[in-house]
Amino acid sequence: MTVHPSLQPVIDAWTQSVEAIHELVKPLAESDWNRPTECPGWSVRDVVSHVIGVETEFLGEPRPIHTLPRDLYHVTDEFSRYIEVQVDVRRCHTALEMTSELDLVILRRCRQLRNENRGPQTPFRWPLGSGNDQPLERALTVRAFDVWTHEQDLRRALRMPGDLDSPAAVLTRDFLLAALPKVVAKDAAAPPGSAVVFDVHGPLEFLRTVRVDAQGRGKIDSSVSLGPTVTLGMDWETYARLACGRVRPDAVADQIKVEGEPRLARTILREFAITP
Repeated sequence: MTVHPSLQPVIDAWTQSVEAIHELVKPLAESDWNRPTECPGWSVRDVVSHVIGVETEFLGEPRPIHTLPRDLYHVTDEFSRYIEVQVDVRRCHTALEMTSELDLVILRRCRQLRNENRGPQTPFRWPLGSGNDQPLERALTVRAFDVWTHEQDLRRALRMPGDLDSPAAVLTRDFLLAALPKVVAKDAAAPPGSAVVFDVHGPLEFLRTVRVDAQGRGKIDSSVSLGPTVTLGMDWETYARLACGRVRPDAVADQIKVEGEPRLARTILREFAITP
C-alpha cells in the first residue's frame, strides 16, 4: 500500500518547504544564526531548532531532559514552555551542528513519510503535549503550515524573500481561510447580517466574503458582496503575518486598506491572529 492520494500533496508541500529551510541556512555564517526573527525571543537558530525539535518528536524520539532558564520573557504558559525546551537545548549548538542535525532529520522524516500507508482519517496522537488524537491528514497539514510559516520567518530575518506562492503557501492560505468565519463571527462578534470582504493581492490573490447569519454563525465564500459592512485589502504576505501573529495591525497599518465600519474593522484585525 502506498501513500494515500489525499496525503501526497500535503507531504509534497511539507517536503518542499523544509528543504527550502535547509537551503536557506546551509551557507549561513555563524553570526547570521543569531539574527532576530518576528517570533518573540527567537533567533534564526531558535526557529530552526524548533523545526528540528518538532520533527524529531514526529519521528518518535524522546524529548530532551532540560530545565529552562527562568528569564525567558516570551515563555508565558505551559504550551510555550513545552515548545521552548527543544529550542533552548540547542542554543549552544554551532552552525555546523545545526545544519547537520537538520539534514539528518529531513532525511529520516522524508523516509518515514514515503512509507506512510495509513488513511487520512486515521487517528493520530499529536506529539506536542496536547494528548489529543486528530486525523492524520490534519496533523500533516498543520506541519506543512507550520514549516512554511517558519520558512517565511527565516526569509524575512535573512532578507531572502521567496516561496510566497509555493505549494505550502497555497495550503497555508486555505488553512488560514478556514479560520476566518470564527474570527469574524465569534471572536470579533460581527453582528448578524454583516458581510466582511477580504481582498488580498500579491503572489497569491484571492477575494473572500464572510457572511454572518441571523444566528450569528459565519460562513465563507468567494462571491462578491454588494455593499459589505467592512472590506479589508492587503497583500498576501501581510495577511499571513497578521494571521500567524507575526505583527500587530498597528505595525502594518499603512499596508492595510480599510473600507466600511471602522470599529468592526479594528476589532477583526485585533482578533486576526489564530496561532498561539
